[in-house]
This record gives sequence, structure tokens and C-alpha cells, in this order.
Amino acid sequence: MATWDPWREIDELRREIDRAFEDFGFQMEPRFRAAFLPGRLARGYPLVNVHEDRDHLYVEAMAPGVDPNSLKLTVVHNSLTISGEKKGPPAEIKAESFHREERAAGKFVRSITLPVEIDDQKVKAEFINGLLLITLPKAEKAKPKQISVQVS
Repeated sequence: MATWDPWREIDELRREIDRAFEDFGFQMEPRFRAAFLPGRLARGYPLVNVHEDRDHLYVEAMAPGVDPNSLKLTVVHNSLTISGEKKGPPAEIKAESFHREERAAGKFVRSITLPVEIDDQKVKAEFINGLLLITLPKAEKAKPKQISVQVS
């Protein structure tokens, strides 16, 4: 006899709703497949803040413990993908010696839909103290234009 799992049913309902939106042309961000943090309703990893000014978008991604050499960024039109790997504990530490193990490890991929198109030739990124700072210049056609009004 199968046991009832309400979380599985909620996840199936979410997938059906995502498919319905996708049928109308909306792309839904994968929530559970990209999750890296522990828990049933884990958020995407790395956690990000995105803000902008007139000429740039700025993404700050929290990635403590991530190997900076494993980080890869991909920008296509208005989509940013961050991938990398967070190493686990050293091999000489045996699993049975842990009293508590809450920090996740492994490979991750996170795609973020940006509000405007980006000039992908001028993207800059730096990794400082576990924080990935990405500067994304807006494409010229995405920048606001000042239009003068002629009065007759």
C-alpha cells in the first residue's frame, strides 16, 4: 500500500502550472531541479541580489566555499547562467565522524532571467571573500533614450 505524500502532490501541481504557463510562452525558472541548499523547498543556489542603474545591471551572488576556478558565467540576451562547484570535506574525514553536516557540496547551475538585454562583450566578474560580483552593461537598445519634444 502506497503512503500519501502531500509534498509530492504539491510538486506535481507546481509542474502542471509551470507547463500551463510555458504553453502560453512564459519560461518558468526551474526551482527544485536547480536547488542546491538542503530542504524540501530549497531555493536556487547561489542566492543572488540583482539591482541596476541607468547603464548597468549588478548581480551579487553569495557563494562561500565555492572554488573560484570552477565558476563559469554565460550571458545570452537577457539570461545569466552561473555554474560552479562547492567542494565537500576532505576525503580523509570519514562520514561516520560527523556529528552534524549541514553545509551542502557539489555542482550547481543557476539561470536568472534579467529585465533587459545585456552587452555580453563587456561583462565583468570578480570573486571577493565568497561573494561573486557581476557587472552587466545594458545593451544600447535597452538604455533609456531622452527624446526632445518640438513645440510649434
